[in-house]
Amino acid sequence: MWKLKIAEGGSPWLRTTNNHVGRQVWEFDPDLGSPEQREEIERARETFSKHRFEKKHSADLIMRIQFLKENAGTVVLPQVKVKDTEDVTEDAVTNTLRRAINFHSTLQAHDGHWPGDYGGPMFLLPGLIITLSITGALNAVLSKEHRQEMCRYLYNHQNKDGGWGLHIEGPSTMFGTVLNYVTLRLLGEGANDADGAMEKGRDWILNHGGATAITSWGKMWLSVLGVFEWSGNNPLPPEIWLLPYILPVHPDLYYPHPLVQDILWTSLDKVVEPILMHWPGKKLREKALRTVLEHVHYEDENTRYICIGPVNKVLNMLCCWVEDPNSEAFKLHLPRIFDFLWLAEDGMKMQGYNGSQLWDTAFCVQAIISTDLVEEYGPTLRNAHAYLKKSQVLEDCPGNLDYWYRHISKGAWPFSTSDHGWPISDCTAEGLKAILLLSKIPSEIVGEPLDAKQLYDAVNVILSLQNGDGGFATYELTRSYAWLELINPAETFGDIVIDYPYVECTSAALQALTSFNKFYPGHRREEIEHCIKKATMFIEKIQASDGSWYGSWGVCFTYAIWFGIKGLVAAGKNYNNCSSICKACDFLLSKQLASGGWGESYLSCQNKVYSNLDGNRSHVVNTAWAMLALIDAGQAERDPTPLHRAARVLINSQMENGDFPQEEIMGVFNRNCMITYAAYRNIFPIWALGEYRCRVLRGPLTK
Repeated sequence: MWKLKIAEGGSPWLRTTNNHVGRQVWEFDPDLGSPEQREEIERARETFSKHRFEKKHSADLIMRIQFLKENAGTVVLPQVKVKDTEDVTEDAVTNTLRRAINFHSTLQAHDGHWPGDYGGPMFLLPGLIITLSITGALNAVLSKEHRQEMCRYLYNHQNKDGGWGLHIEGPSTMFGTVLNYVTLRLLGEGANDADGAMEKGRDWILNHGGATAITSWGKMWLSVLGVFEWSGNNPLPPEIWLLPYILPVHPDLYYPHPLVQDILWTSLDKVVEPILMHWPGKKLREKALRTVLEHVHYEDENTRYICIGPVNKVLNMLCCWVEDPNSEAFKLHLPRIFDFLWLAEDGMKMQGYNGSQLWDTAFCVQAIISTDLVEEYGPTLRNAHAYLKKSQVLEDCPGNLDYWYRHISKGAWPFSTSDHGWPISDCTAEGLKAILLLSKIPSEIVGEPLDAKQLYDAVNVILSLQNGDGGFATYELTRSYAWLELINPAETFGDIVIDYPYVECTSAALQALTSFNKFYPGHRREEIEHCIKKATMFIEKIQASDGSWYGSWGVCFTYAIWFGIKGLVAAGKNYNNCSSICKACDFLLSKQLASGGWGESYLSCQNKVYSNLDGNRSHVVNTAWAMLALIDAGQAERDPTPLHRAARVLINSQMENGDFPQEEIMGVFNRNCMITYAAYRNIFPIWALGEYRCRVLRGPLTK
């Protein structure tokens, strides 16, 4: 049976800054588990497979089954349902909250974070399997059980037509189908295995133009594997890393660093490439490759070989192997593969990061504190507080940061773990917000507060990340120009060429600085107030004429509007003095469903037009986001009826054990690729009902 292990090393090739806090790795133990536990897991797998075309998203049950057993003992309070003819009472809400937090507390790991599924994209696992295959490490690194679960995952997410999509809920694409078909073959599946599933996949490819019709990113992987000619690619010459940084085509100005520049580099490839492959041009090529490898090694070493994400993780690992198959760098990469693998009842997947540990924990702290039930959940908050404190990045990367194209990181919070270490604007902001809230609670309940100097460092990072237009991007300042999107090389993803400013990141930064200012009014006050003013103007400026904001990291308009309104309210705006808040509320209220909830499809992200879920079904996460936005905007003072209706939806959605149902996918990146946040279904109903309890049922002036 499989077991999720937390904050463990287990290999001499692993490096860490904080004793592996936050690390989450699945291991197989053939002797683990009772017959009843194994049967429960098999039932979960069979249920998912049976209903996989109707419910494409796993409920992350294997981890939940394990943790509920390990943390058994919590009494499950009686379930509450509220009829349409009944008023929502404070008792009903409080009971629902206690049931929800009791359940969610059992899912907290011993190091304080909440583990969970961060899968969804269907193009990540193929890169790993191709890389392990050509390096000869596939069977040495991945056990038979790993490979079986990966096959289970790929078959479970094959569409009815035989193809695979860009993500688990997406329609079939050549990119997804070719890469996942190839992956299954490399994992040992025969051409006619799995009751015709392989044949269906192959037929889909042939009926849609053949594998050569795959997009450029896919062509690259097929060339790496040796089944597609490199001449069919337009490679990015390493020599451009030797160009002056001021040029807009310098590769570090692109975000993420693109793999193939289909259009821009075609002529360069045909004319310049032959020169660079022969003396004396070859000397320049050798220098360029040395420079690129220096950057690869710098990234590896400063992320403890986790790397910023799964794509460059496997590419960097491949580069280290090409440089020297017996190198220490390649060996250091191998144990970090498991940081990206996640197991659920749908199988084993490669995640979009090494997890969302810090992000989920910071949100969960804010959610629990919002309920005004802090004293009941002191141990949960104390453990979460410890995780937040141990996950802050304590040092900048070494060397000349300008030379390595890196931003300062001392004081930042990452998305996942301290070992990962990349600073992110909104993660730093949400981490700071949570830490500040915890500092208001007696230390005998939640532990000692973070030292003020470390808070100052976090503020310094946030201030340093504001762009000239007032907005905040993610990892760095926006370094180049939006017109470069015209030469977006990926073909599969949108808005990826540079790191754009977002309403979510800008709002989070604004909220954090506003909160910090209340605690430490004397620290860099003028700079902070100037930053807040510019951020406020940016949020108002980018609002659409219909009152919405577009969400780049969650689905979609409900998510962004929550951030938009919350940011403006933090800046001192309100419904009566801010037309942006008025329009945003009108937009949200116009999308409320007959059931009282909200339910937004991932198609909103892809098409940039608000789209309901099929059948106009509500979704607990969208409903919670809309409630949080409207409560902040003072909806209770004008007409609380929409909030009462939404609260009824959340209460009645709660499951018998206190969990909430896993519904459609709610995370997104690069506009059209969806990603899982397994804890959102718990965090945001708690947060919304907490705010509803304290600010609506008790009256807006009580909090």
